[in-house]
Amino acid sequence: MLLITAFLAGCSDKTANPTPTTTTAPVESVATSAPTPTPKPEGPQPGGTITYGFTQPFKGVFDPAWYGGEDDSLVLGFMADSFFKTGDDLKTYPNLAEWKESADHKVFTFSIKKGVKWHNGDELTVEDWKFALEVIASKEYTEAKGSRYSNVEMIQGVEEYRDGKAKEISGIKVIDPYTIEITVKEAAVNTLDNLWNYPMNKKYFTGVAIKDMPNSDQVRKNPIGLGPFKVKKIQPGEFVELVRNDDYWQGKPLLDGVVYKVVDGALATSLLEKGEIDIMQIPNSQYKDVEKLANVEIKKEPSLSFSYIGFKLGKWDKKNEKIVVDPKSKFADKKLRQAMYYSLDRQGLIDAFSNGLGVPVSVPMPTVSWAMVPTDQINNYAYDPDKAKKMLDEAGYKDINGDGMREDPQGKKLTINFDAMSGSEIAEPRAQAIIQMFREVGLDVKLNGGALKEMNTFYDLVENDDPSVELFMGAWIMASDPDPSGLWRSNDFWNFPRWFTPESEKLISEGIGEKAFDQNYRKQVYADWQKIVNEEVPMMYLNAPIDVNVINKRLQGVHTNSFGNQTDVHKWWVKQ
Repeated sequence: MLLITAFLAGCSDKTANPTPTTTTAPVESVATSAPTPTPKPEGPQPGGTITYGFTQPFKGVFDPAWYGGEDDSLVLGFMADSFFKTGDDLKTYPNLAEWKESADHKVFTFSIKKGVKWHNGDELTVEDWKFALEVIASKEYTEAKGSRYSNVEMIQGVEEYRDGKAKEISGIKVIDPYTIEITVKEAAVNTLDNLWNYPMNKKYFTGVAIKDMPNSDQVRKNPIGLGPFKVKKIQPGEFVELVRNDDYWQGKPLLDGVVYKVVDGALATSLLEKGEIDIMQIPNSQYKDVEKLANVEIKKEPSLSFSYIGFKLGKWDKKNEKIVVDPKSKFADKKLRQAMYYSLDRQGLIDAFSNGLGVPVSVPMPTVSWAMVPTDQINNYAYDPDKAKKMLDEAGYKDINGDGMREDPQGKKLTINFDAMSGSEIAEPRAQAIIQMFREVGLDVKLNGGALKEMNTFYDLVENDDPSVELFMGAWIMASDPDPSGLWRSNDFWNFPRWFTPESEKLISEGIGEKAFDQNYRKQVYADWQKIVNEEVPMMYLNAPIDVNVINKRLQGVHTNSFGNQTDVHKWWVKQ
């Protein structure tokens, strides 16, 4: 109803006002010419509300420093703005801030735009940026499961501040309300790509302890930002209603508002056909059906994401904030992990469940990245169940009792729990197909708890290293820079397999060191790193999808790229 009502209101606003006339006497049989129709306006027009669809319930953490998944990030894409932006070429450009960089690449002086207003009317100053950096740098932040410490750890003085030895971060210097100087410990080629560049309204969070922020009203019920749309209403897990921010720093948005709505993925085609959803990234399984719709435009983009099946190889030590690899993990034997990789028909999965929209990958690097290692330099783990069986035999995983399922090398029963997310019509059959592939080589893999899990439940269990989680299927949307920091080091909470090696740590560090200003050098470092993870298989990388963005033809101005469809949403408009 919100969509239909707003659309009709937008049309009626364009109706011409009647011109007053003077009436004399009635006239019979007066021939008149047909009225001239009012021409429809061309080009961008203000007015109207659109509905943006997503197939999973959102968690409702609406602050850039605290959110964890795509479900919440899509809402933030309408309401939050950052100091920098990423171009289609994956390079970093000025947005709310411009900067000067010192000759030694260690000192950055940022100047932010003046007169930019938060949704509550407060003016943005660099104190809001400083506040955000201090929040993320604090111990309370990671204790509250904040996951972006890697975006501030390069700043000089962060450790002292974090350990309570300093009241300020020495590398942050406020020059005036619109100028801030940030000094980093070491020169790095990707400082601007990694540096946290979303502010937090310092006044708005007054009195809120850092540990309480993720569940505060400022984040959950009444979130504010700097973006083109303001949150009006949140119906948890169902929809978020956003309205135009008339004070937006890039000018008043054209749309009156946006409704972000959770929909059943299985009904995506029908909802798009009926016009109940104006834009969404559809499950690739529905591509052939959506392709037949006459009322939509389809934009396909190679994605920055990849899907995977991860092995739990250790635990997160919360006290010391680092990974502890478990040498007794069920998957400690690398040969088991490699054999399981050979048992997966990844191209078959892409064809059967994604309409062929994707390519198999064997490393955790987006195919659109310049740092992707050439496929002829790695093991691509082509589907080979016979090789998988042979490797399992050699590693001591044999069927001793003749039931068709293998025991472990000690002769004990081997069962493996598999976790995956619900959310689309293909989720269940795809999970069962994967399980069957493992069972065909003699591995007794079963759906953990007998059912798929809703996305937020799934990630809660994976993040907390629930003992029942052993093998888990997820996906990552990667950053524009290929630096694996944040996901693959020993102190990265989001390193869900809980895996690292000294050589991996060394290469990740070298990839952002001074020598890495030479891109050829950096590319080789990342190629060497990818070869390590390709050999060690902490994850079985499945595929890099082709994102399918479907847009109702009435919605104009949508620009898509490899990292989404929310570029310049203030320029979106509805064709009347």
